[in-house]
Amino acid sequence: MTHAPSNENGTAMTATQLDAYLARIGVERPASVDIHSLSKLHRAHLMTFTWEALDAFMGWPSSITPAAAFTKMVEGKRGGWCYEMNGLFGAALAALGFRVTRLCGGVNRETLGDIAIGNHLTLRVDLDRPYLAEVGVADAIFEPVPLAVGPISQRGFDFSIMPAEGGWLRFNNHVRGIAKSFDFRRDHSDEAAMAATHGWLMQDPGSPFTNALAVLRHTADGYVALQNDVLRRVTANSFSEQRITSADHLEDTFATVFDLDIPQPGRVWEKTQALGRDKAA
Repeated sequence: MTHAPSNENGTAMTATQLDAYLARIGVERPASVDIHSLSKLHRAHLMTFTWEALDAFMGWPSSITPAAAFTKMVEGKRGGWCYEMNGLFGAALAALGFRVTRLCGGVNRETLGDIAIGNHLTLRVDLDRPYLAEVGVADAIFEPVPLAVGPISQRGFDFSIMPAEGGWLRFNNHVRGIAKSFDFRRDHSDEAAMAATHGWLMQDPGSPFTNALAVLRHTADGYVALQNDVLRRVTANSFSEQRITSADHLEDTFATVFDLDIPQPGRVWEKTQALGRDKAA
């Protein structure tokens, strides 16, 4: 298993980088390593960074290392997907003295089978007990939860952790969740599997991320999600949709709704519309 990040694979965070990260999320260095501090950092990370897989969608370069995520997300005005969101968060937690384990998971393993293993990175943080810290599923938990089987309720959304076949645990998202579930083990870390699956997700025509635009961000009481040209706002008690109608509209949505500075938004719009035409044909 992999605990505190190592400098050898680009997962360590320097003191200067940690200060920049904390400034970016608007949180002072915590005085203690405890669940209160972990929860505060977890919430701040999700309210600062947007989940997005634009690199895969557009064929732009991407790396699995937290060092690359730092450059992209902290120094730049971009978001990231699970490898980057959880990778950056885990590196920051380790730099703050938390005991972090990077766990290799599988989104939708319940339907895809073991081929899914490696398509998700999640985090175990050991304090008074093990906690699941998960900022890489953008419409899921808002705060860390005890890593234990049972129901979870946050902000009116219902989740659960349940046993799954083969000795795995299954995190079940709420009923409107885009990713329905992901499987993980308490002590299963496989960096090679995640690196290989990252490459497949980035490049293969069968990857869900090369074939659809997906951008999600937590809000004060729920989340907002852009899927291709449809913008959805979701809370526990409400749901609304809005159609994106032009390249300028998309660029404005990136900036004002998701706090993103996306290069060449016109090209993103063109690809989104081309995919829509292909599906309609």
